[in-house]
Amino acid sequence: MRLFFRALRSFVKPGGFVKVASNMGAVGVRYSYIVGSALENEFLHIETVPFLEWHLHRYGRSYGDKRDVYKRPDAKNNQSYNAQAADRDMVYCFCFAPSGETLGKQQVRLPPTLKTLKSCIDGPFKNLQGMAKENLANQLFKRFATEISGTHVG
Repeated sequence: MRLFFRALRSFVKPGGFVKVASNMGAVGVRYSYIVGSALENEFLHIETVPFLEWHLHRYGRSYGDKRDVYKRPDAKNNQSYNAQAADRDMVYCFCFAPSGETLGKQQVRLPPTLKTLKSCIDGPFKNLQGMAKENLANQLFKRFATEISGTHVG
């Protein structure tokens, strides 16, 4: 989200609005991360609205990443997403208010190294050994590296 809001600075006019929808159960992009990322890039948080109360609540929802290639909303009730029901979505509204000052380099938290992942003994690694553990570490590292590069969308 930090990179998303940083990129928007080139396109949004001062006073322009940006709205971001996210599910309350989302683990990848939490509320605090959305709002914090916006504030770091001079987008003021104006309001938060339940998705179903938003006037565009019938629009085609999506994950916003590569999952959209194979998981599309159904035409009838837009509810084909597992664990992401529209009644648990919130819309976060921001207004671009640039100060005119040059912002510093964007702070992005880097993912754990492959060595760190391979040494994990808890979470999904708790009951894994040998190649199964190494494969999971490699998969997670590849995913993290892809997402931090910004190429996970599309």
